[in-house]
Amino acid sequence: MTQRLVALLGRRDEPTDAVEEYCHYLGAALRAHDFDLEVTRLPWVERGWSAALRELGQKAVDWRGQWVCVQYTALAWSTRGFPLRFLSVLDALRRADARVAVVYHDAGPFSGGRALDKLRRAVQLQIMRRALRCSDLAIFTVPLNAISWFGAPPDNAAFIPVGANLPVLGLKENRTCKGPQDALRVAVFGITGGEAGRRESARIVNAMRFAATSMGRLELRAFGRHADDCASALREGLRDVPVDVQVNGVLPAEQVVTELGAADALLFVRGAISTRRGSAIAGISCGLPVIAERGAETSGPIEEAGVVLVSADKPAEFGEALLRVLTNAEYRAQLAERSRLAQEKYFSWQAIAARYAEELKKTR
Repeated sequence: MTQRLVALLGRRDEPTDAVEEYCHYLGAALRAHDFDLEVTRLPWVERGWSAALRELGQKAVDWRGQWVCVQYTALAWSTRGFPLRFLSVLDALRRADARVAVVYHDAGPFSGGRALDKLRRAVQLQIMRRALRCSDLAIFTVPLNAISWFGAPPDNAAFIPVGANLPVLGLKENRTCKGPQDALRVAVFGITGGEAGRRESARIVNAMRFAATSMGRLELRAFGRHADDCASALREGLRDVPVDVQVNGVLPAEQVVTELGAADALLFVRGAISTRRGSAIAGISCGLPVIAERGAETSGPIEEAGVVLVSADKPAEFGEALLRVLTNAEYRAQLAERSRLAQEKYFSWQAIAARYAEELKKTR
């Protein structure tokens, strides 16, 4: 018998909403486990909190005894990252006797050293802890041992990584067919905006310059959010080395798969890699070697994938790792195979849906 399941989202992210895409891919995979996932959104931005919560209370009458998976990021429930009303959302669901699962896409609070940052961090920690206590199930997208704000993992907590929001089903291997004279291609999928994006662009430039200086002609394909904002910096930084640079902004999912399938490696520069970083998982899911920075959340399935980890405090390691991957075809193939195996075992939507079904069915 098919069970109804609701995914409740907050404010929409622009220009693309990765959490909404996550829910749609998950819903499609959950059908094989007799779950029918309905994706709905609480329109607090458009209607204000009072009206939105009244509407939620009316809807939730029909959700009695059913699972509602509330998708948590701090900015989905607050424009400035102070998600105080998130607890009101959970209270409304519990009053309606719905079964509440909180999906922590933000597994930790925001960083920053300003007084405002410290206050925001304290508020976020309080909200996440209280949400954990009042939920029937808490799903974290990073391994539980990587979460610093609770000690021993609570009984209602489970780890389920994110998948790639891409149509990669049936993609078995990197389909690149290159001759000995063809340039190897490096992909960059997404760059952070603002000042962080400028630092990331410099990291890409330095790594590509180091590799190209040693081995000659290369191709760089950067695309995704904010990549086009950094196009000038990338082209200018690489203009005197043999690197063919092409930059695009947000691409259709099918074209992203095509771009990744034609690459030889993915350079991930958006902070430390983890099981919640969808743009990094995209490279793994397409069977690519990934060069990325190690961080506090870098554990579990990431370490089984074909990921070459570098130190945050040694930026030169990006270029060294990239050169090692590009100049050793056997090593590159081994990393690609590890990524394909990790995709099948952990990051495919079929594997993720199976974990969801297991947790939802065992939590009574």
